[in-house]
Parts: sequence; C-alpha cells; structure tokens
Amino acid sequence: MLMKIATWNVNSVNVRVPHLVEWARREQPDVICLQETKCVDENFPLPIVNELGYDAEFFGQKSYNGVAILSKHAMSDVQKGFADDTDESPKRLIAATVKGVRIVNTYIPNGTELGTDKFAFKLDWLQRLRHFFDAGCDTADDVLLCGDFNVAMEDEDVWSVPHWQGKLHFTLPERAAMHYVKQWGFDDAFRVKNGDAKQFSWWNYREGAWQKNQGLRIDYIWTSPGLTAKCTSCVIDTSTRGLEKPSDHAPVIAEFAV
Repeated sequence: MLMKIATWNVNSVNVRVPHLVEWARREQPDVICLQETKCVDENFPLPIVNELGYDAEFFGQKSYNGVAILSKHAMSDVQKGFADDTDESPKRLIAATVKGVRIVNTYIPNGTELGTDKFAFKLDWLQRLRHFFDAGCDTADDVLLCGDFNVAMEDEDVWSVPHWQGKLHFTLPERAAMHYVKQWGFDDAFRVKNGDAKQFSWWNYREGAWQKNQGLRIDYIWTSPGLTAKCTSCVIDTSTRGLEKPSDHAPVIAEFAV
C-alpha cells in the first residue's frame, strides 16, 4: 500500500483555495503539509478541506507564517510549535503521527542579510529544530521532516551558483545550520530518487524567473533511514506554478510503501 505525502507553501491558503482544491482532487495525497497559510485558526477553510476528505490540524497567524497538516487518516500526538514557545512565537512548526509516520511540517524563517537580528533568529531556530529531533524522535522510527526550508542546500539547488553565492538562502551559515539538522539522521528523498537532477520548487514573482526557470529548490522532504527505504518516488509538481495568480512555490510529493 502506498502512502502519498506532499508539502506545499501555498502563500495564503484562502487565496489559493481554488488551486488547492483542484490539485488535491487530481493528486489525492494522503497527507498535505501546508506552509505560509497566512490566516488565524478561525479563518482556516476547514469546511472546504473536509469536503475534500481531509481532517486538518492548523497553527495559524494573521498575514504571515502559519502551518497546517491535512490528512485522510487519523492524526495523533499533534504538537504545535516548540515546547518552549510562547503565544507570541511565530507559528512555524506543526507535527503529527499518521499511520506510524511522525510528520514534522516546518516553515523555516526566511531571515534577511547576514549580521541582522532576523538572520540570527533563523540560525537559532534551526538549532532549536535539531534539538527538537534530538529530544523527541528516534532515527530507528519512521520520521519525516518537510516544508519550506528557505535554504538551498546544494549547488544543484540553485539556477546559478555565481548569482546566488553569498546571498540569502544560499549562504554558508544557513547551509551549515541546515546540514546540522540533516545530520540528525535524515536523507533528502528527492536526491535519493533523482540523483543530481537540477530542478526547482520556488521562482521569484519578479524578473520573469518562472518563464526563465531561474529558481531554487528550497522545499524539501527529508526522511529517516527506515522511511527512506520505503520511498518509491519523490517529485516536484511544477504544474501549479503556471496557474493564474499562483503561489511562488510548487508542491513536492513523495510516495512510500508503508
């Protein structure tokens, strides 16, 4: 039996409802992890999601941030945010267990230029994410980390290394911090299944980036070793990026024999 798990930064769930409905009906993922939902919980489009056949857990914030997990199967052990977060903390992490897979959905901070408070916050947040896995997960279990990482990990993940070298999303400190998270025991499911393919999941709205395919791969599905062994495919679905008024991100979809 295959289990299909997708991650998608929708860049406002209410604005993209028509795209989400059309895409979910076509692809029929078992689990959809959304980032940048940009709505408080009471405004989450739950009736529409339920009509599609999904239950939902969401953790929202007005105008910015926000994450959600939609699932056709029962969710348990739901966690919203880090254990030491406060009510004022950005809403960037939600986790749940579905059919024995611990799914952690993240919208990792964007940050700004090196040396700024926001850049330091991003690096600190990634340290906390690694501690989250150290304290609460086991590499022997089926664990999946996904979301908008706001970091391009490898040279193949940017359209031009010279253009992006030293710029936000591709700086050495960001990549090192993200590799530290990966060293918990994760594999990059897309790389495992597609080798060094140069494909992207995000394209700037400006400068004709989509039309020129000048993008970044910053949306990932990472898996613990046992879950990697069960992965049968991992693809980036670029079809949604060509729609009218699309999200600037494309969904990433992985299938597992569970």
